[in-house]
Amino acid sequence: MLKVNSVEKSYKKGGLFSKERQQVLKNVSFECRNGECLGIIGESGSGKSTLGRMILGIEKPDHGTVLFEGKNVGDRRVRLGAISAVFQDYKSSINPFFTVEEAIMEPLKVQKKTQIENQNKIDILLNQVGLDPSYRKKYPHELSGGEIQRVCIARAISIEPKCILLDEAISSLDVSVQMQVLDLLKELKKIYNMSYVFITHDIQAAAYICDRVIIFRNGQIEEMVKIEQLKDVQSEYARKLLQMLITF
Repeated sequence: MLKVNSVEKSYKKGGLFSKERQQVLKNVSFECRNGECLGIIGESGSGKSTLGRMILGIEKPDHGTVLFEGKNVGDRRVRLGAISAVFQDYKSSINPFFTVEEAIMEPLKVQKKTQIENQNKIDILLNQVGLDPSYRKKYPHELSGGEIQRVCIARAISIEPKCILLDEAISSLDVSVQMQVLDLLKELKKIYNMSYVFITHDIQAAAYICDRVIIFRNGQIEEMVKIEQLKDVQSEYARKLLQMLITF
């Protein structure tokens, strides 16, 4: 369904007139299957989030392609309604002047359904993410971090996408709330039969929700493994990284 093929990306390094470039992604290729949760695990600065922006079509690769159902995600029409995202910084993900209702309504407007249909959909979505209808009129500053992230998830699934990219989506939450959100994501995945690309540095979270994981190192795929075989990774770096993340 989602196919990343030989993707490379570099950025200018140094001042405005510098010709030096830093390679961030190097020949990255993988597929995320229909209904799969694919984890991307790596240290900070390994290129995970840059890869996420490529998948969302926010940035274009220097070389290679990112295809969704055979079409380039650089075309907005390809990803519109098909790919959503939930980010780490939930505080800046929602307009602070929007109510919960307005935040969730924003992507629904694209579908051009009636006002009644959209209002009914908001009730369903709030219920699915564990929030009651009273949250409709609340503003972000009135909500906890976990509640805001639930609203972000409701907004992401409102258009019933085929794929959601989750970029460190639970890392800013309290540990007690993280498990609740992971359970919510697992349940929603069953309901909508979505695929997830789960970018994280949290090995326990990845082990809990993912089907396969990619170990990412310095902009490259170090190893790819099924979650049940995670303890049997081959490369020395992967073993050290997993041990470090588990200890951390």
